[in-house]
Amino acid sequence: MNENRDTFTVAGREFRSRLLVGTGKYKDLDETRRAIEASGAEIVTIAVRRTNIGQNADEPNILDVLPPEKYTILPNTAGCYDAKTAVRTCRLARELLDGHNLVKLEVLGDEKTLFPDVIATLHAAEELIKDGFDVMVYTNDDPIIARELEQLGCVAVMPLAAPIGSGLGIRNPLNIRTIVENAKVPILVDAGVGTASDAAVAMELGCDGVLMNTAIAAAQNPVLMASAMKKAIEAGREAYLAGRMAPKRFASASSPMEGLFF
Repeated sequence: MNENRDTFTVAGREFRSRLLVGTGKYKDLDETRRAIEASGAEIVTIAVRRTNIGQNADEPNILDVLPPEKYTILPNTAGCYDAKTAVRTCRLARELLDGHNLVKLEVLGDEKTLFPDVIATLHAAEELIKDGFDVMVYTNDDPIIARELEQLGCVAVMPLAAPIGSGLGIRNPLNIRTIVENAKVPILVDAGVGTASDAAVAMELGCDGVLMNTAIAAAQNPVLMASAMKKAIEAGREAYLAGRMAPKRFASASSPMEGLFF
């Protein structure tokens, strides 16, 4: 496969890497930088409410180690539990990033599960799109809601694989496949990935990419895990493009039986 040709496009921007990574939970900014470099990611998501991107002048700025000239910064609304707060957070990010309109929207339903509040997400997405934002949206794995978000004008839909930070992997692959098959915008698995095989499965289902944070940052060796995730995304994508063999109930000899000498 020619990597230079196998790209995906979000809001008119073309990307080679299908691995998107977060910036939370690392021990320090240097580990953050090294892990993200090892991942090969081009899109880096930052929780505006939890990370300094310029709003606190007397604190370290994460953009000093992840410069916007090198990465596409994806501000997200992690920690928002209502539409109003999420919209306000996106507007703050746009102001701090000189008019940057690409955002990741998530509106959470409760602190225990961190499942999305789908109704509030729909309201926030509609308002942000009207305000000129390019919205990549975190949601549950419901194909109907995914369709509604696409129809609203979201530039990418990001169904969860499992609860945020759980590391449980893809719990409902059939729903993810249905979302992928019906979508005309990129579908990226977001939340729940635990290890490299989970990322590969997401790509084998036909997803355009995977966003992860905890799976890398909480590993015993985050930099090495970031490298593993990069390879898993590439392998899963190639397997999807190659087209897997049809599964069979019984054995099938790998060598032909015809023309045996004895």
